[in-house]
Amino acid sequence: MPATSAPSTSTPAPASPTPAPAAPRGLRSRWTALGVLSTGVLMTVLDGSIVTVAMPAIQKDLGFTPAGLSWVVNAYLIAFGSLLLLAGRLGDLIGRKRMFLAGTGIFTGASLLAGFAGSPEVLIAARFLQGLGSAVAAAVSLGILITLFTEPRERAKAIAVFSFTGAAGASLGQVLGGVLTDALDWHWIFFINLPIGLAALALALPALPSDRGLGLRAGADVIGALLVTAGLMLGIFTVVEVERYGWLSARTLVLGTLSIALLAGFTARQARTRTPLVPLRIFRSRTVVGANLVQMLMVAALFSFQVLVALYLQNVLGYGAAETGLAMLPAAVVIGGVSLFASAPLNARFGERAVLLAGLGLLVAALGLLTRLPVHADYVTDLLPVMLLAAGFGLALPALTALGMSGADERDAGLASGLFNTTQQIGMALGVAVLSTLAAARTDSLLGTGADRAGALTSGYHLAFGIGAGLMLTALVAAATLLRTGPRR
Repeated sequence: MPATSAPSTSTPAPASPTPAPAAPRGLRSRWTALGVLSTGVLMTVLDGSIVTVAMPAIQKDLGFTPAGLSWVVNAYLIAFGSLLLLAGRLGDLIGRKRMFLAGTGIFTGASLLAGFAGSPEVLIAARFLQGLGSAVAAAVSLGILITLFTEPRERAKAIAVFSFTGAAGASLGQVLGGVLTDALDWHWIFFINLPIGLAALALALPALPSDRGLGLRAGADVIGALLVTAGLMLGIFTVVEVERYGWLSARTLVLGTLSIALLAGFTARQARTRTPLVPLRIFRSRTVVGANLVQMLMVAALFSFQVLVALYLQNVLGYGAAETGLAMLPAAVVIGGVSLFASAPLNARFGERAVLLAGLGLLVAALGLLTRLPVHADYVTDLLPVMLLAAGFGLALPALTALGMSGADERDAGLASGLFNTTQQIGMALGVAVLSTLAAARTDSLLGTGADRAGALTSGYHLAFGIGAGLMLTALVAAATLLRTGPRR
């Protein structure tokens, strides 16, 4: 399988190199460990998408204000996105298995609290804790995976399974959220995490390889940890509040500037301190930088598919929650099938870069078709082709994941995993802020001129889909220019 250039090794290694993880034996096979990691990502992604369908029921039951309701999503997103980088590095320092177990335990307990929440304040606090637990577990998952699967073909298969689980969880969440909310009530969208979390914990103890990590002395930069966590948290908070306050408001500009200053201070400290929390050597890899940039653009663009298509189905076509999930099910099926059965052999035959470019091309076409959706759309002729073109995500994500992780050596595997997940969350936050804000502005403008609601909403969605297509095309160009195919391993 083609590989890209490894990062520079001119920086001296830490005094205590990362101990190699113990090889699993018996039930502790690598594939059982992959099943545990995939279960963890399924739970995290499922929770992220299952909530969106149940939001109206949550608002009605707990008495959320319209502005307060957004914090059911924002509290999770802020905690998750801001802690991934720190959690990934801590996994390298104190052991990735410990971090995975801790994160899964926190997430499972927080899900129980969210299920029993009887007030907006309790639910928002539980969602923040869920985001914290998800960050701790998800940040080290890819790091564990690449240390378990070192042979290129096996690693490609493992990444394909891991990516399939994430894609399936996102789409299954929309279907399951609608069914559970309609058949039972919204509390069960959180209770369903309990058996999954407990099963993941029970299997993880024997299945995941134990590792001691580098030790805190190799990167115990407390000031750096505070700077990066505060900077990311404030930055994501600023972005998710843009729809409410606007891009050019004094609040947005002040908080955004402060966030950038904190992150700049963190970067300067990492360049000077003897034990950096995030060694800057990881950014010497063109592959790491390029893969993370492409992912940020791709995820921002795909917000217009995952969320705005669902809104179009409900607000314009009049679909119910369960109908919306079922309408988007073909996308989940093709994404899952391609990522699970086609991505690994294609990556092995043609290389990750070629497969990534093909996947991004299909996604550009899918978003382009969405700009032509009529007010009275026919599902088979207008929407089903888009759902099938979503197969491009099943090609792009495994290839991009392999590229993003291949540029980091073993001692930085957790950091690379946390960085890859962090850029994903930043891309999601930017997609939410930019596309939803512009779509709402276009809709409000047309409503002000007397346009009918369905037509105004459709026009707003068209604008968001067009910008999403532009972002995806930019990701395609960035992948073609920044990611190069290197020598074979």
